[in-house]
Amino acid sequence: MTEPRPNTALLAIDQGTTSTRAIVFDRLGNKLGVSQCELPQSFPESAPGVARDAGKLALVEHDAARIWTDTLACAKGALADAKLQASDLAAIGITNQRETTVIWDRQTGEPIHPAIVWQDRRTAAFCDEHSAAFLDQKLNLSTGLLLDPYFSATKIAWMLDHVAGARARAEAGELAFGTIDCWLLWKLTGGKVHATDATNASRTLLYNLHTADWDDPLLAFFKVPRALLPEVRDSAFDYGQTDAEWLGSAVTIGALVGDQQAATVGQACFQPGMIKSTYGTGCFVVLNTGAKAVQSEHRLLSTVAYRLNGETTHALEGSIFVAGAAVQWLRDAVHLIGSAAETEALAKTIPDTQGVYLVPAFTGLGAPYWDPRARGAILGLTRDSGIAHIVRAALESVCYQTRDLLDAMAKDAVAPIELRVDGGMAVNNWLMQFLADIVRVTVVRPQTVETTALGAALLAGLTAGVYESLDEIAALWRADARFEPKMDAKRADALYAGWVEAVARTRSAAA
Repeated sequence: MTEPRPNTALLAIDQGTTSTRAIVFDRLGNKLGVSQCELPQSFPESAPGVARDAGKLALVEHDAARIWTDTLACAKGALADAKLQASDLAAIGITNQRETTVIWDRQTGEPIHPAIVWQDRRTAAFCDEHSAAFLDQKLNLSTGLLLDPYFSATKIAWMLDHVAGARARAEAGELAFGTIDCWLLWKLTGGKVHATDATNASRTLLYNLHTADWDDPLLAFFKVPRALLPEVRDSAFDYGQTDAEWLGSAVTIGALVGDQQAATVGQACFQPGMIKSTYGTGCFVVLNTGAKAVQSEHRLLSTVAYRLNGETTHALEGSIFVAGAAVQWLRDAVHLIGSAAETEALAKTIPDTQGVYLVPAFTGLGAPYWDPRARGAILGLTRDSGIAHIVRAALESVCYQTRDLLDAMAKDAVAPIELRVDGGMAVNNWLMQFLADIVRVTVVRPQTVETTALGAALLAGLTAGVYESLDEIAALWRADARFEPKMDAKRADALYAGWVEAVARTRSAAA
């Protein structure tokens, strides 16, 4: 290992769905300082153009201005916690909740509407209206994605159609669109830079994986003016400098990257066939497919893993909308637990759920179902069912959903022999063991579970010259724990079969 170089500290801004966090890392990936702010969620009861009989559709919004002020506060807090100044930093990396959509005025910098969150389903009617096999195939061939409210394009179109004067102003070049990375870059640079990276662009339904540019036919289909869109750059890139007023001195912004792709980098999944699964608000499994964009036949997504020096590394991704959010629901909505930390102990108090399944389709079902109208359900309840059974069923649902994705990936590309895990839920040893039992694959947890923030920092380090190559980054990765399958395979298959039946009943009930 080479000797530490001057100014090798890296600041990662990790703007997520339920919190904003900043972490300062040294060049070995050790945390030097942390600051975090919880992000309030807004669930409007109605929205313009959304029929009242569609009231069960989840509407989810964020205050983009609050995201900006929290980001600035967390960045300052992390530096203070690390006892460093901005001038001690080599670079900043930004990673973000993907697909969440912000449109703002280029002159004032003010958003024209609350940010529409990736979980929001208000455009389900548009997707239903235009749903057709030929269109799904066309979209999938160009973007690797499917027509679903999850992605940014329909959210952009909705804002342009329902905010007074927005479409005319967008066509005149007065407005700017961005995912959260782009919004924060704009704010940090004082409105000087309007850009995003290829990973975030690939989640909009407007970016062509093969031309590596915005797709004009798709822009026309969704009625999105090109003047609204940011420039697309590499994930590790010199995006310019922060205004000195924000942190006390100017700092290079050296990386933008979507959260799941950042975790892929943080887990050092740089070789085709390597796979990681992140357990945060949702669960996202990403399989590195190398230079090839694999066309899924099982409703997975083909996406950009990262783009460096103009060269794209592709991935297959399975997106689960609710993972940690189910635990948050148990705590905040139904008050079955006081904290997430209680779930592991509760799960251990019973040998099994006695046939109870919780299908957390609070905002529909993601891959491989892609059913925006499915809704959450608890099935199999009896008079003997208690809090522990429901809590354990919520944890188990994360593992069953992961198996849904791994089975689909095995059919599309390759069956994994090792699954690298991260995110807040990965610290739960009981959950990781049950995961290994259900997916029948070795589960490996790294020493640093904040791999999303770490990945953004590492990419920024590439830009700043802290690291010379991905090989140097890969050499930093260290395992903390390994979980081998222990459950009898027939038992695991029987439990999973119960999950498949529960999902089918949930979907039929929503029809």
